[in-house]
Amino acid sequence: MEKERLYNFFEGTASLEEGKQVREWMETSPENKSLFFKERKMFDAMTLLASNRRTVQKLDYSKRFFREMLKIASVIFLTVVVGYFYTQYQSVHEPIAMQTIHVPSGQRVNLTLPDGTNVWLNARTTLKYPVTFNKKERTIELDGEAYFEVTKNKKQPFIVKTAKGEVEVLGTDFNVEAYAEKEEFETTLMRGSVKVTSADESLFLTPDNKAILKDGKLTVERVVDYTVYRWIEGLICFKNEPFISIMKDFEKYYGVTIKVENLEVQKYNYTGKFRYTDGIDYALHVLQKDIYFIYTRDDENQIIHIK
Repeated sequence: MEKERLYNFFEGTASLEEGKQVREWMETSPENKSLFFKERKMFDAMTLLASNRRTVQKLDYSKRFFREMLKIASVIFLTVVVGYFYTQYQSVHEPIAMQTIHVPSGQRVNLTLPDGTNVWLNARTTLKYPVTFNKKERTIELDGEAYFEVTKNKKQPFIVKTAKGEVEVLGTDFNVEAYAEKEEFETTLMRGSVKVTSADESLFLTPDNKAILKDGKLTVERVVDYTVYRWIEGLICFKNEPFISIMKDFEKYYGVTIKVENLEVQKYNYTGKFRYTDGIDYALHVLQKDIYFIYTRDDENQIIHIK
């Protein structure tokens, strides 16, 4: 399988036929599947590199490029390790360099922070964090959606700051969704405990609950379906969801505007799942099998019309 075709698949730019060929090739043998995930890890490393350079470049598939990517992957690992040990000597008052990671549409990235915390970043998410944390706290800035597996440290609270509120923990697993351009602010707790703050209001969450900002007020709801958090596996999952709700997810993941002009599709709820790498065209074609609609794309303005 050509690397260029694989990387088009990872980007979500492969055609329906190309996507089918990649999936069939991957399932042919354990060796192919192993190679597929190896290249996926390489793609994530390149995504991080592109984010750090703040540029969007055409991928170069030469041998030299891949050798450089391996070096970068090693540097990322080394930076995390060195950063972790350097915190033992760093003064709280010293200026700290910030690292910025941006995940493009249709992608997700997994990385480890200097304290060992594991983070998954969803599509169109920006994360800012210090190269090394100070001795008092571990503070990061988030615009988008992220899943955290926080390394426990009672002496250094882990704080996630967003445009609409912040989450403070000692060590736990939780999901935060807070895209700056949207009204939603939501924190879901899987394990441990967290303190959620918005404006002058605070509350503590227990596992299997989520805090939601509604009309400027924090409310708590029970989590009954965890499939929506399978985005960390590269899956877009929905269960008995309205068509409009699914389209909002597609807008988030793929960075497009979807205008639903067909009133019929809004009468039904849908259940299903797609891989990010399937791309939005594949997902819409699958939905067309359940109910009739057509769509047109305005690629220049990144708008999809559902008719």
